[in-house]
Amino acid sequence: MFSNAEIGIDLGTANVLIYSKNKGIVLNEPSVVAIDTETKNVLAVGKEAKQMVGKTPKNVIPIRPLREGVIADYDITAQMLKEMLKKVSKKMGLSMRKPNVVICTPSGSTSVERRAIHNAVKSYGAKHVHLIEEPVAAAIGADLPVSDPVANVVLDIGGGTSEVAIISFGGVVSCRSVRNGGDTMDEEIVQHVRRNYNVLIGERTAEEIKINIGYALVDHEEITMEVRGRDMVTGLPKTITLSSGEVQSALRENLENILETVRATLEDCPPELSGDIVDHGVVITGGGALLNGMEEWLSSEISVPVHLAPNPLESVAIGTGRSLQMIQKLQKAAK
Repeated sequence: MFSNAEIGIDLGTANVLIYSKNKGIVLNEPSVVAIDTETKNVLAVGKEAKQMVGKTPKNVIPIRPLREGVIADYDITAQMLKEMLKKVSKKMGLSMRKPNVVICTPSGSTSVERRAIHNAVKSYGAKHVHLIEEPVAAAIGADLPVSDPVANVVLDIGGGTSEVAIISFGGVVSCRSVRNGGDTMDEEIVQHVRRNYNVLIGERTAEEIKINIGYALVDHEEITMEVRGRDMVTGLPKTITLSSGEVQSALRENLENILETVRATLEDCPPELSGDIVDHGVVITGGGALLNGMEEWLSSEISVPVHLAPNPLESVAIGTGRSLQMIQKLQKAAK
């Protein structure tokens, strides 16, 4: 009876989300796998593996098999997907025999990278695997009228990549992708603390700093946060106080790269669709869209209204699942 369950997968650099046609989002976990280096066995995936980051013995390493939106380690990604699909079938209490799967790929990915994603899912035993471009999935998940002949502009700021796309008639009119996202923002914060305070902090701490006191390039009331790390001179633990102004300046270059990508995409837009963009504006999705002041800053820079998607973190996964009904239409548009 469940022989062809329909599921959508958002295979993200930071998180993997799985959407089921009947139950909505059934899994939302970090794309991290903990591996025993001696036996090569997978010890944990998702949340359990993320909690191990930076805290494991030598023979256990937490790996993020996706980097900058693409598969960096094919075998581990395939194992991670299998484990996550097992979790889903247990949770939903149904056998996921030969599911129909729609999976999204970054629009800048090469045919080799797409093939790797396709094979990783197929090896689990999927009946049909359809690939859909990430910005199209984000637009569908953000409730935009994708199949209408109007311009829908989506900026998807993910963990590994940020993508801007103008979508009309179910296809991508113009698209740009930059390998800049939440991960590069975290990296900049780590480097800033290292350079200015001689203190080493981990990825998880950097992410907490970004969420709590990270701001887009807007004026704001300065706030501070205490951060713990390792002093690089003495090697001992040390606590420092960071201000939101410092974090903002650390993120400046990254944010300007994303803005440049948005501008370049809008410059490519056919004049007929430019009028729609002025009316409807730009929708932002992805985890990076939740950075404080993001809407306000983008809107002031590109002089077009900017809206946050109803559910920015889950937009791509929801759109991937919903696109199962539209897949024939979308594939025709892609051809």
